[in-house]
Amino acid sequence: MFRHAIPIGRIFGITIDLDYSWFFIVALFTWMLAVSYFPAEFPAAGRGQDWALGFVAALLLFVCVLIHELGHSIVAQLYGLRVPRITLFLFGGVSQIAAEPGSPGQEFWIAAIGPIVSFALAAFFWEIEPLLAFVSPWNAAAACLALMNLVLALFNLIPGFPLDGGRVLRAALWRATGAYQRATIAAAITGRIIGFLLIAFGIWEIFRGSIINGLWIAFIGWYLESAAGSQLQMESARALVGQHRVSDAMRRNFPRIPGDITLQALVDQFVLSESNRYFVVSGGIAGEGLITLSTIRTVPREAWPVTAAAQVMIPAAKLDTTTPDTGLWAALDKMGRDGVNQLPVVEDSQIIGILSREDILQYLRVLEAFAAGHGNVPESQRGARPGFPVSKGRTHLP
Repeated sequence: MFRHAIPIGRIFGITIDLDYSWFFIVALFTWMLAVSYFPAEFPAAGRGQDWALGFVAALLLFVCVLIHELGHSIVAQLYGLRVPRITLFLFGGVSQIAAEPGSPGQEFWIAAIGPIVSFALAAFFWEIEPLLAFVSPWNAAAACLALMNLVLALFNLIPGFPLDGGRVLRAALWRATGAYQRATIAAAITGRIIGFLLIAFGIWEIFRGSIINGLWIAFIGWYLESAAGSQLQMESARALVGQHRVSDAMRRNFPRIPGDITLQALVDQFVLSESNRYFVVSGGIAGEGLITLSTIRTVPREAWPVTAAAQVMIPAAKLDTTTPDTGLWAALDKMGRDGVNQLPVVEDSQIIGILSREDILQYLRVLEAFAAGHGNVPESQRGARPGFPVSKGRTHLP
């Protein structure tokens, strides 16, 4: 999901990343607090102090967002769900949870804990604000953080996907109907409606003269609408894929190369002339493996003539793989979680095929063509459009 992120550490085994957009939003919040909030609260304070307080308050706000995200992640881990990372970015934070909850109850508590944590943080800063009266204007920073956490909690309770309230709504609908996909679609449609309403409200604010607030509200609305639309697209793709297996979409005539071929020969003979992007390396004492264009690019160009493919390939034992009987949607989901473009398909310890994103997209187009023609595709799958799953996560806006 986030291709430009900086890892800053690990908490409870979860990698914490800063997306590049995070630096922009921290700068924006610092500016807003330094030029409006703190000067209004403490006119006698110096300009340097206002900027210092604004910067510290902005950082503390994102510490609160991180704690909010950790709430989701820790509860998910308690339910046995893997959480590889948390990313702080322009719109707050997102927890990447590797799988969907197994029941409505799990979905409810994973979603609900975020606002509960934010309410608790708001109460904490509200309680300590009077205690900081003797170190003014730090008490104003505490009051500001209490208000921001309260707004964060209330906003995330709006019942529209991908906000926490939308996931609580999905849990309730899932419990009532027993249909996870139907509940997801309903929550996503609600999210799109709320997104459009926020865009309209933001435009209205702009015409009223509140340009900055209006742009920000419209931008948040656009993000919500886009995220909810992506979820709807994903559910359409899931319906289209149905019960199809990896064996239905995998490429069986994948390119094989000998392990002793040099990278230079590989590029000249197979990459440039045939436009292949991945190769199964066979033969040699190292056994089978996979080499991709990304792997080749890690080797200095001057070393290509003397470097054999077997020296830089990823051995089969270290590859993310799948089996021909695995559900196609499960394999696609795995590719999205692990950030890989190809999955070797293994049977009896042998690579019998390659599943790539391009192959899946082509297969979805074929399914869509049959669906449009009302062929042998179930009625529930008709009219769906192909799409790819986005990283699972819970997004929270500061």
